[in-house]
Amino acid sequence: MKGSIIISFLLLLACTSRPTTQAGKTTAQSPEKALPNIVFILADDMGYGDAGCYNSESRILTPAIDRLAAEGIRFTDAHAPGAWCVPSRYGFITGQYPLRAGMDLKRGSLIAKDRLTVGALLQRNGYRTAMIGKWHLGFEGVSDWDKVDYSQPFLGGPVDRGFDYFFGMHASLDIPPYFYLENNRCVTAPTDSIAGHQSPGATTTISGAFWRGGKIAPDFKHQEVLPTFTRKAVSFMESHVKEQKKQPFFLYVALTAPHTPWVAQQPFKGKSQAGEYGDFTMQVDHTVGEVLQALERLGIQENTLVIFTSDNGPVWFKEDVQKYNHRSAGNFRGMKLDAWEGGHRIPFIARWPGKIKPHTTSAQPLCFTDMLATFAAAVGDSLPREAGRDSYNMLPVMLGSNTTPRKGLIVEGHTVREGDWKLIFGSGLGVLHRQYGKEQAQPVKGELYNLQEDPSEANNLYDTHPEKVAELTRRMEQYRAEGSAASESHSHK
Repeated sequence: MKGSIIISFLLLLACTSRPTTQAGKTTAQSPEKALPNIVFILADDMGYGDAGCYNSESRILTPAIDRLAAEGIRFTDAHAPGAWCVPSRYGFITGQYPLRAGMDLKRGSLIAKDRLTVGALLQRNGYRTAMIGKWHLGFEGVSDWDKVDYSQPFLGGPVDRGFDYFFGMHASLDIPPYFYLENNRCVTAPTDSIAGHQSPGATTTISGAFWRGGKIAPDFKHQEVLPTFTRKAVSFMESHVKEQKKQPFFLYVALTAPHTPWVAQQPFKGKSQAGEYGDFTMQVDHTVGEVLQALERLGIQENTLVIFTSDNGPVWFKEDVQKYNHRSAGNFRGMKLDAWEGGHRIPFIARWPGKIKPHTTSAQPLCFTDMLATFAAAVGDSLPREAGRDSYNMLPVMLGSNTTPRKGLIVEGHTVREGDWKLIFGSGLGVLHRQYGKEQAQPVKGELYNLQEDPSEANNLYDTHPEKVAELTRRMEQYRAEGSAASESHSHK
């Protein structure tokens, strides 16, 4: 009975908050409660069907991720706001759809100076904030990496957008120049050069241990990046507990894996049944395990909210499915950069001992943009009305409420979802399939699916439901108009 009263009280806190313009966008007020540590682990290009807890037929062993799911809640309808790296990360950091800002890295830092970010939100609530890993949201004044002065600070990055500490890379592990950043400084300048690399026998030229040629720091090794980020994440938590025991922390671990190059270290080579990709994904799982073990060892797991997810779908062609009998995107159609579900439906698991009930699942739609409002609710803060316009508080759902904060979502500028209905403008086939795969786009105006009846998106209803197409088109036009205004505003900051 006592436990039921506590849970009911927590749900009441999570659900009672300031009024907003969108239902479900709420935050809680409870300044006297102990604030939780928050660890957000973001895999790079990991599919919905890779972890065993999402796919019982997975050819990849993921014991740490499976354990996290067993001890928390697993979302089955979670999405990235983009089907590739940059827009998905922008949505997570800012709480708004990338459609509202535009994703042109040539203009420098994509996040406006006055934009409230998840890091800044938690900073103002007394958190020590850190980011380890892949940034990929640009830096002020950096539009051409061949013209960069590496002796100067990199402005507009993590430490200028809400993080007290940063160690990581500017972009993906296959995009030069290859070097590490610490806070806003280059650790070792990329003064050497490296040739591009491909794996013999890989399904496509961008599969396997693939990276592009370019500048590289003398001490930089691709296969050491994931272990380095793992050590840095654990080290941050260890030093924080030692030095700041009463201050909560927020740790954003943005992995560069299992994005290409698939360069698993020796303990993981040949251990999966899904080739180099599966081996590298097993190493990602090991990183998750290292973080969980550190929380236990430091005695802080009970008051730490841990979230694991992926930034978008996998690079996994039909030929890979046939070769390894492994469906990286589960039973969903498509992969990274596709508008189909396999491009942006992702694994999403949350654990908070004593708050989130173990062994639970939720079919409530969720988007990365929701983390800003969710974190605000977790710490008892309120969002300004101009912040997190596309962020819905998912804390009540995580705590077991059957509320439905979110009924739809936008994926970049090509996909709109409302309830069970999903409209894709043009073909759902993305650029990776077009350039490297054997599948070709069909000449269609658009694709319309009812995901409740057709989750694999096999039956295009675009021509038979014109009223639904018109309805969802109007919805997207509204967001596009708002997005143009936001981009124009951003460009003048």
